[in-house]
Amino acid sequence: MNILLHICCGPCLIHPFKVLKDLDFNITGFYYNPNIHPAEEYLSRLNALRTVSREFGLPVAIPEYDETEYLREICGCEKEPGRCELCWSLRLFTTAREAKNKGFDAFSTTLLVSPYQNHLRLKQLGHQIGREAGVDFIYQDFRPGFRDGQAEARRMGIYQQKYCGCKHSIRPKNII
Repeated sequence: MNILLHICCGPCLIHPFKVLKDLDFNITGFYYNPNIHPAEEYLSRLNALRTVSREFGLPVAIPEYDETEYLREICGCEKEPGRCELCWSLRLFTTAREAKNKGFDAFSTTLLVSPYQNHLRLKQLGHQIGREAGVDFIYQDFRPGFRDGQAEARRMGIYQQKYCGCKHSIRPKNII
């Protein structure tokens, strides 16, 4: 089965890639993250992803970075808890649409590896967006491998971010 995998960053790709490969998926990556701020952070994460994708032999589609898509999507909800859900929806919908348009059988996301995300809501959104877009959403709880993936990223010497990505998640201790 051909799957388009939304990738939030290189370190979070490591475990989901291995699980999906073991399940015999033919994987193509999709690095769509207009939420990441500033642009230098986006590029640091992209470079880390390029290292991991080369190591794994993973093709990755990389749409043009345009933070205004994200800012437009969350306008009015910048400080509300719903901001993250709007961000996830934007990225999952764009991935699902790309999967449908390019003839993939399904899509998924590396966001499912993070113990810091609302896992249940991501699962619900993925299935809902998949139905709306007409492409299957593959749910997999990747969280058990989160720490191993992070440890492998450290061994590989790749960049590991200190916040989720958006400017609203930057705390004084992790300002770039």
